[in-house]
Amino acid sequence: MVNDSKMMALSEKLDEQFSVLVQDCMSSSAIDLGLYQEYDVKRGLRDSTGKGVLTGLTEISDVTGYDVIEGVKESADGRLYYQGYDVNSLVGSDIDKRFSFEETTYLLLFGNLPTNTQLKVFIDVLASLEELSGTFVRDVIMKAPSPNLMNGLQKSVLTLYSYDANPDDISASNVLRQSLQLIAKLPLISVYNYHAYRHFIYFDNLVIKPCAPGHSIAENILHMLRPDGVYTQLEARVLDAALVLHAEHGGGNNSTFTNHVVTSSGTDTYSAVAASIASLKGPRHGGANLKVQQMFKDLHENVTDTTDEDEIREYLKKILKHKAFDGSGLIYGIGHAVYTLSDPRAKILKSYAEKLANAKGEKEVAEYKLHTVVERIAKELVMSRNHVIKPVCANVDFYSGLIYSILGIPEELFTPLFAISRISGWSAHRLEEVVNKGKIIRPAYKYVGKHREYKEINER
Repeated sequence: MVNDSKMMALSEKLDEQFSVLVQDCMSSSAIDLGLYQEYDVKRGLRDSTGKGVLTGLTEISDVTGYDVIEGVKESADGRLYYQGYDVNSLVGSDIDKRFSFEETTYLLLFGNLPTNTQLKVFIDVLASLEELSGTFVRDVIMKAPSPNLMNGLQKSVLTLYSYDANPDDISASNVLRQSLQLIAKLPLISVYNYHAYRHFIYFDNLVIKPCAPGHSIAENILHMLRPDGVYTQLEARVLDAALVLHAEHGGGNNSTFTNHVVTSSGTDTYSAVAASIASLKGPRHGGANLKVQQMFKDLHENVTDTTDEDEIREYLKKILKHKAFDGSGLIYGIGHAVYTLSDPRAKILKSYAEKLANAKGEKEVAEYKLHTVVERIAKELVMSRNHVIKPVCANVDFYSGLIYSILGIPEELFTPLFAISRISGWSAHRLEEVVNKGKIIRPAYKYVGKHREYKEINER
């Protein structure tokens, strides 16, 4: 038997060897950044102004952050259109209007707003598809739960392939069937994965509830998530608005573009959606609202008086200098690749966050006010640091995390909620790619290494 001292020495030697491998890998992978400019490489598929390189066409949504006046780009309030309709008209300012996410999903998939009859049929179809079998819940969701629910979501979606009698058929009719099933099942998969995670990792009570008949998707998420299943209509309608606003954002956002790329290879729906989920998991994309809330937690821990704007300003300056929070130098939730004066989604969610906070209590009102102060100061600091004329605005992530927190939604579900919503947009774009039979997407990478002669191992 190897004694402890030998095991420790072996471990240290392996650590040293692995450290050498890491250094070799880093030096081998590094590319001279000057070459990107020399060859005019559009890093991140963006030009020198930050505008996305045109790689495709879509009728599903339009994202606008500026106006063109006499040939000159001028900053403007952001506008977002789903199938030509302003998202403000789809969500509306009336918090008491009917639930809109199902209607929005219909619009994205079929190109037109539904009639009362069409909407009822569509909702009935989704309800008929939402159930998960007991064997799926037991064998897939309950086994080896992931500490990151996005991985559990991805695993569940991929496993649905095995439960599909015709998984590889990529005809438009079959892809639509699969898409509707995923739209209907994703809320249950997400919430069930959360309950399994809490039960097996933290030994919480395990309560798995089916969807309530006749309820909207927003209502059922709260119903299934909360042990008592109780929620207010205001809470459900605010969550519904958040789902609408996250449902789609153009073909160029990372997870949707991922869906286009993977779909163009001719693969199955489950693989394409799993790839989009993998993209959405990243903190630069769907995980950004979680980073916002983590940043505010850090602010509370390091700012003694959260009503003191000078102290808040100093904390935010430290973030920009890589001396606070995660050291990234980013104030999460501030700035957007397209929007300039404002992100329309953030404006709507900000108004809903205020209504929700006022209905909850003083603590929530104070947190809402803190967010507004940080938003104002952060925009000033970011513009000043970057010496930019282009305005900087709060993006959708800045207030969505606050809303979820006030609703009592656990942080582990923040990004899965994004996926529950964005599956509508992914499905619409996948169908658009399938129907139009585009070429496989294959952008070019220029080789900037050196060609070398092979040497036998003893000669190296």
